[in-house]
Amino acid sequence: MSTLASFPLPNLPVLWSDRTWEEIPGDLEATAQAALLPIGATEQHGPHLGCGMDFVLADILCREVSARTRVPMLPPLPYGCSLGHSRRWPGTLALDPVVMTELVRQIGEQAYHSGVRRLFLVNAHVTNGAPLRCALELLRAAHDDLMVALVNTATVSERVRAAHFIDAEDWHANRAETALMQALAPALVREERIAGADDPDRTQGLVFAHPVNRTSHNGVTGSPSQASATEGAALFAWMVEDLTALVRRGLAETPPLPHSYDGPAVSTPGA
Repeated sequence: MSTLASFPLPNLPVLWSDRTWEEIPGDLEATAQAALLPIGATEQHGPHLGCGMDFVLADILCREVSARTRVPMLPPLPYGCSLGHSRRWPGTLALDPVVMTELVRQIGEQAYHSGVRRLFLVNAHVTNGAPLRCALELLRAAHDDLMVALVNTATVSERVRAAHFIDAEDWHANRAETALMQALAPALVREERIAGADDPDRTQGLVFAHPVNRTSHNGVTGSPSQASATEGAALFAWMVEDLTALVRRGLAETPPLPHSYDGPAVSTPGA
C-alpha cells in the first residue's frame, strides 16, 4: 500500500534528490518526462554579496517553479564559467568552459537514461551561456527524442530583463541582484557595505570583451545602493510567474516537424 511519502505534497517542490528510484518514473510521467536543472556559479559578488548568489538564486527559483508545475528539480550545479572575474578578488571558483560543457552534457545524458525527455537548463549566471549552449547541441544531437531548453533567469521575460538592466548593461552584483538577495537570502547580504558599493558600467562602446578586473574597481557593475527587499520580492515574483508559464508551455510542446536527426532528406511535393 502506498504511503504519503510516495506522493510529493502540493506547494512543495519535487526534489530529485529526495525521490527514490521507484518514485522517479511516476514523477516524470506526470510531467511529460520533464526535469529542471538549476545552474549557477560561485564567484565574487562585490563587497556586499556572498559568493554563492547565483546558485542560491537558481536553487530557490527552481524550487518555486517545481512546486507550481510538479516538474522534478535536479540537484543544483553551484559552479560555473566565471573565468572573466579573474583572480583579483578571492572567492571565485571557476570551471573551464570545456569542462562545464562536458559536465552538463554528462548530467543530461544520465538524466536521459533515467527517463527525462524534456530538460530545462535554468541558468542564473550570464557567462554560463556559451558552454550550456554547447551542451544543449551535444545532447539533442545524441538523442532524437530529447528536447533541451536553455533559459537565462535574468531574461526569462521582458519585464524581468528590464529590471536587471535598469542600472547597467554589463551588470553584476547590481541593483537587481542585491534586491533579490535582500528578499530571498539576507544572510548573503552585507547591508553596511551596500551604500559604497556602486561602480559604473565601463563597457559601453568597447570593441573587446574585457575581464572584470579591467572594468570594475570592486567587482560590482551597477548601483546596488538603489536596491530594496521590497523591489527584490516583486522581481522574484515575476521570475517565478514567467518561468512557470514558460515551463508549462514546454510541457505541451512538440517539434514542428517529425523528421529524424539521422534520417535522409526526403523531398516534399510542392515544397
